Formats: sequence, structure tokens, C-alpha cells
Amino acid sequence: MDRTAWIVVALCVIGLVLWEIYLSKQMTPRPARVTAAPGQASPTATPQIVAVSPSPTPEAATKPAEAVPSFAEKIETLRNSDVELRLTNRGGGISEAVMLSHIAEDNKRVILNSPKQTPIGAILDQPATPALPEFTLSRDSDGSVRCERATPEGVTTRKKFFFPQAKEKKDNFLVELDLDVANTGAQPYASGDYFLALGSAAPIHPRDYPYYTRLVWCISGKSRDRNVSAFQGGGGFLGMGAHAPQPFFQQDFAGAEWAAVTDQFFATIIVPLSAKANGIWGHSFEVSTGPQMVGIEGAMRMPGFQLQPGQTYTARFQIYAGPKIYHRLAQLEHNEAEIMNFGIFKIVSQFLLNFLNTIHSVVKDYGVAILVLTMIIRLVLWPLQSKANQSMRKTAVLAPKMQELREKYKDDPTRMNQEVMKLYKQYGINPVGGCLPMAIQIPIFFGLYQMLAQAVELRNAKFLWVKDLSQPDTVAHLPLLGLPINIIPLCMAATQIWLMAMTPKTGDPTQRRVMMFMPLIFLFICYNFAAALALYYTAQNLFSILQFYQNKRQPMPTLEKVAPAGKRKR
Repeated sequence: MDRTAWIVVALCVIGLVLWEIYLSKQMTPRPARVTAAPGQASPTATPQIVAVSPSPTPEAATKPAEAVPSFAEKIETLRNSDVELRLTNRGGGISEAVMLSHIAEDNKRVILNSPKQTPIGAILDQPATPALPEFTLSRDSDGSVRCERATPEGVTTRKKFFFPQAKEKKDNFLVELDLDVANTGAQPYASGDYFLALGSAAPIHPRDYPYYTRLVWCISGKSRDRNVSAFQGGGGFLGMGAHAPQPFFQQDFAGAEWAAVTDQFFATIIVPLSAKANGIWGHSFEVSTGPQMVGIEGAMRMPGFQLQPGQTYTARFQIYAGPKIYHRLAQLEHNEAEIMNFGIFKIVSQFLLNFLNTIHSVVKDYGVAILVLTMIIRLVLWPLQSKANQSMRKTAVLAPKMQELREKYKDDPTRMNQEVMKLYKQYGINPVGGCLPMAIQIPIFFGLYQMLAQAVELRNAKFLWVKDLSQPDTVAHLPLLGLPINIIPLCMAATQIWLMAMTPKTGDPTQRRVMMFMPLIFLFICYNFAAALALYYTAQNLFSILQFYQNKRQPMPTLEKVAPAGKRKR
């Protein structure tokens, strides 16, 4: 390499180190804001609300609510083999949803929502200052749990939580909520639009990506979302991307099929079965334990209703509180799988995730399944890659003639390019033939990137020294700097450098110099990503090296001019 190349390499390495230091600072603990628990007003915060008519209004949002419940909290549980729901008399909703087969930090079970947040399924007039009255809890003979509350005006609210009959033997995280509001009084009763609490979502692991902690809603089969980072003020990176905090968010819309709160791997989705939602509300909060992590809490707005004496308003809701298992969500009837947010390569991500799970059902190990998936992809692309390798070898043989043209026409770049293309045509070489396999692999790479980022199946999946394929395979930290040492991304960069050293030297020196930095670029992208992605790319590089060795054993191609099209016809 010349001096310029070494300078660029050094700058890339310095950039990677600075980026790691920036990320480590973002993950360090920071003094938590003083925040109010549900039913309490913050003594210091004066949050700004994006007010959209109807309620909540800015005045209502800053209005102090009841400080402490005047009743003792009671809990009833609803449980199947996959999830345990803890229902509270505080607002008559789900205080916690315990995942019985999913482990979080310190060998504890993953829990969705928190007693500190609004219960899932609570009915709210003002979600910014939720009033959570006392409900009476009871259990029916069929195992369902009822929540009931009557007002002095003669309005009785009844909720019934129960597990619907399931066809699947596992991964049953659905619960239904039947809501009845009966007017047993003598006067008409009118309710404006009301909110149904979605509960909260927060990162499970300190290194989970904050990007996936979102407020989501679905209209006409397409999901929209509000990222938790939009709520948090920040100075950006060196001043770029700075934005003011927006602790509260609210939006009107028409006919939402469902609304949800989600983190990287788990979600709570509420589907209104009787009428569609017409608005969304949400705010962020700081998780009080561990490194600084930010959660999100939301509520879905439903149309209001009027009741004459003796009439009853009925609404039904379906609640999914569990892991984002794609094949399970895809079986549901209201486009719940859209919460995966796979992006423009959605079809690729869906196919690869289903294929990966199919392989795992045979090999019983996700690390091995990723290697088998890589092998199958490489075998499918093997003929195309062999042609590309042959094209690159022909181009390498042609390199001396191309160098002559570059020297001859170095003062006329346009003429030089014309003569180079003419040379390619004379010898029947496709100059982009070596790029086609790489172009095909771009959607595969980004499809895998999105898929592996949310594949809950990889959580706590072990492989060799890797304890969790959904997290970086950090084995130690550098002294003083505290930078993580991740083995698989380093192996990925090393195999890519090895592969580039084997590749025939084609193109002009500037292009070759640019290609030299590809290993550093991929190392930069993948260094702190899930170990599963780096494992896939490392295995792919090894298969490519094997194919290059196999191709190099073939005779070196000879240059033969191709007859013009007209002469070939005669």
C-alpha cells in the first residue's frame, strides 16, 4: 500500500475507536430524572404535550392527579403454559405479563409492563395523568378473571380477561378482553373518546438497540411508529442530529387495526375487534435500574358512545403480550406481523427467518443452523460466483493491455474509457460480471441484518464461546479504554482481507484502493451487532475462499478475440 492508503486505514481505525467510545458513553449510567408514578404528579417536571383535539389537553396533562391510591392493591393471575398475567384491581388491567419460557438478566424471567406503569387494558380519560379507580376482582368457573366497578351515578364497568381456545400447542400469548359498560341509572350517560392503556415496553438487555423501543400502530395493513429516541432530547454526534426533548406524543388518525408498544424482541399489541382506534398517545420514561435505558408507554384512543338508561356498550379487544415470533404473529388475522418492521427487504427477511427456523428444527442449534443456511446460500450462488471468478481472472490477464491504454490516454479520460470498453468487447469480457454476485448478496445481507436484529429465537442461543447470538460476542474489554473485544467480527474482517488478497487485481489503482477498505467498513458496521450476523458473514467468506481455491486449480484463461456479430452470422 502507498502512503495515502495507510493514512485512510489509520483514519478508519481512529474513527472506529471514537465511535466505540461514543457508544460506551451512551450506555453509561446517568442520574435519572425525577418522574412521577402513575397517579402522581412530578414535583419538578412540566412536560410538554402535543395537544390534539379531543383530550388530553395541555391543562389536563399538568393537572395533579390523586397522589396515593386509597385502597390496597389486589392481584389475580391468569396463566397458561407460556405466560402468566397478573391482573390488578388498580384500574382493572394487566399489571405484569410474565414470559414463562424467556429469561432476562440475572436468570430472571422476562416481564412485560411494570406495576410502576399503567396496567394494560386500563380505561383512561387522560393518559398523561391516569386516574386508576378500584375494581373488584373475581374468578369465574371457566378460569377467566372479571373486573367490575360501579359509580354512584349508576354506570357499571365490567371487564372479562380470558385465554381464547388455542389450536397451537405452544407460543400462546393471546388473551381477550370483553368490555361492558352498562347504564343502570335513571339519566342518559355520554362518554367522549376514551383511551385504552397499551402498557409499557423497555429494553430487556442493556445492549438492546433503543431504535426498536417504539410506539406502533397499523392502518390498512401498514405499520407506523414513533421511535423512543424521538422523545429524548440529545446533542447528537458532534452537534449533528441534535433535537429537543418531546416527552409526550399524540396523533389522530382514522381506522387503526391495532396499536402496540414494543422493544427489540417483545411486544404488547391490542386489536380492537368491535371498532377501530382513532388515535394514539405515548410518552417515554427512564428505566430506574442498570445502565441508562429508556422505555415507552402508550394508550390507544377509541370512539366515544352514548347510553340511555338500561343500555349497555360492548367492546371486544384481543391482546398479544409476548415475544415477536414472526411465524406466530403471521398466523393472526389483523396484520400483527407488521410490527417486525423488516423494511424494504421484508420478503427476504421473512423467507430467511422461516428457513432458519426450519433448519433449526433439524439441527437443534442456531449457530449450526446459521452455518447451514450460509452453506445453502453459497451453493445456490456457486455457479454464478464461478462465472464471476472466471470473468475476474480474464480481466486480470487483460490488465497489461489496459495499463497501456491508461498510459497512452492519461490526458484524455473520456477516450481512455472508450478504448477500455472497446478492449472488453474485443475479448468478450463483461466488466460488471464480477459484481453481479455481490449485487445479489446486498438484499440478502440487509434482509439478514433486519431479521437477525429482531429474531427472538436467537436470544440466549449459545454457540461455542458465544453466550447469546442476539448480542455481540464480547469476551473481554481493553484496559483503560474499556472497548469490547468481539472475536467473530475480527475473524470476519480477517477472512475478508484474506479473500481480497486472493482476488485477481482488476480495475484502476484508485478502485483497488477503495476496495481495500471494505473489510474495515464491514467491521465498523458489524462490530457491535448480533454475533449471528458476523457469524454468517465469516462463514460466507470462508466458503468464498474455498471456491476461489477451487477455481484457481482450473487452467488460466487465455485471451482470444471475439469475432464481430456480422462475421459470426456468415
